[in-house]
Amino acid sequence: MRPDPSGPPGERAGPDYPQARARMVATQLRARGIRDERVLEALAAVPRHAFVDPALAPEAYSDRPLPIGHGQTISQPYMVALMTEALRPEPGDRLLEVGTGSGYQAAVLSRLARSVFTIERIPALVERSREVLARLGITNVVQRVGDGSTGWHTHAPYQGILVAAGSPRIPPALFGQLAEGGRLVIPTGSRDAQVLRIVTRRGGSAVESESVACVFVPLIGEEGWRE
Repeated sequence: MRPDPSGPPGERAGPDYPQARARMVATQLRARGIRDERVLEALAAVPRHAFVDPALAPEAYSDRPLPIGHGQTISQPYMVALMTEALRPEPGDRLLEVGTGSGYQAAVLSRLARSVFTIERIPALVERSREVLARLGITNVVQRVGDGSTGWHTHAPYQGILVAAGSPRIPPALFGQLAEGGRLVIPTGSRDAQVLRIVTRRGGSAVESESVACVFVPLIGEEGWRE
């Protein structure tokens, strides 16, 4: 279920990759305020280069998002760490991710929670990410193609929901699938610029806080943006 930090099964050969991951954690994450040691360990263990095109593998640990095709990107490592830390996943949690993309964020979450359910609207990305996760020996991630803006009712409630796409507002369906005390981490705003919001469910009400400005691809769907 959890890849070995010294060399996950199926990791493409590259003697500098472990060093690059360690450097990424030290200079991009720890130095910029990420403090949760479990999150740092997860980012140090998951081979980001396995989730990008082989031609981009040398750039996999750079401080920026990278294209993964179909107009989508793999998020900047710092943003993955920041959102994961804001989610506060616990080992027994059931999590929902909206916007599987490359599968990298799901792989990180898989090390921190009991199960991860992830939705992606682009079938080709689901197929590719499923292959990568299987190659890395990750078995606690369940995927499907669909409209992530409406969540995944079958497995609700979730202790945490992470949305890796920018939404015009907090989708009511996603908040409705949060467990009591659960946290929703989501970028909201315009199509071109958002603010990362953390929403906690308390007694059926939403307690909100803001984190940082960010830019994500749009959340396309019934409770997101129209295509």
